[in-house]
Amino acid sequence: MMGVQISAMLDMPGRGMSVGGRTVGAMANFAVRLVHGPNWDQGRPIREQDGWDEHAAFMDGLVEDGFIILGGPVGDGEQTLHAVEAAGEDEIRTRLALDPWASAGLLRVGSIERWALWLDGRGLDGRGLDGRG
Repeated sequence: MMGVQISAMLDMPGRGMSVGGRTVGAMANFAVRLVHGPNWDQGRPIREQDGWDEHAAFMDGLVEDGFIILGGPVGDGEQTLHAVEAAGEDEIRTRLALDPWASAGLLRVGSIERWALWLDGRGLDGRGLDGRG
């Protein structure tokens, strides 16, 4: 199925997933902004911050789990924006609190907003987000 069709399916009444023999509603999408915490070293680039490898592995795991749909730094890099699929804000805060950078004071949740993703062109032309096939 193509990305646009998946987005349309999520808005269809009665769509959901089966859990333990009963149907539950589809997860919601959220726009999550992460901002630098008090221990962020402004003199070092992102990949040179303490604990980068652990943070990157943690975030990769969230992508593999389907929790993070897409994301990355925005603007001048002071914030990151992530499209997240979750049951609600509590799940988002709980999962992101497990990030090694959260406990180290390098990163914190800036904002969480519900996001109706109506358009999704990924996969329509066979290319991934990096523009390659």
